[in-house]
Amino acid sequence: MYQNLLSYINQHTTMPLTSVEIGLIEAAFQPKKLRKKQYFLQEGDVSKYAGFIVKGAMRQYSVDERGVEHIVHLYIENYWANDRESSIMLTPSKYNIDAWEDTDLLIVTRADMLDLIDKIPALVKMIRSMDERNAIANQRRLSSTISNTAEKRYEEFAENHPQFIQRFPQHLIASFLGITKETLSRIRKQSIK
Repeated sequence: MYQNLLSYINQHTTMPLTSVEIGLIEAAFQPKKLRKKQYFLQEGDVSKYAGFIVKGAMRQYSVDERGVEHIVHLYIENYWANDRESSIMLTPSKYNIDAWEDTDLLIVTRADMLDLIDKIPALVKMIRSMDERNAIANQRRLSSTISNTAEKRYEEFAENHPQFIQRFPQHLIASFLGITKETLSRIRKQSIK
């Protein structure tokens, strides 16, 4: 189970992990299983853990006053799931994170992760790489949302995340893209033609 995480860390750094560092990582990260629809984080709770997805799929979303879900993130294998704002600021989360499929995670507390970062230089490089890629992805998503048509947003999503198209239903993808499921259905029909 730890091999996926260790490979992920090694992919994001030029500093291979030592056997001592691997032992520290394995001691800090705990395996967790979630059944489909089981919560990893509920709105109103403080985000205590970050989860590295070994197997499965998850989603992060808010629910508005009308009961409509708004997807913020979709996660699959080798993605990290948590609410960073809640975790860092120790404030109640505005989001739910739940398993869309049965999911195997490796979870770590913020305190344990900070301790690992102090001891393992490779994790500093991994975090920096993740933060840079996350900032770029968020900037592209924001730009696409405010500048592109629904058709263009779906086209970019399908091109950049084809695996999500296979794993998540249309209504979740539509919510992630900020469009209705009817609009997404129409776009998909047009693209088939």
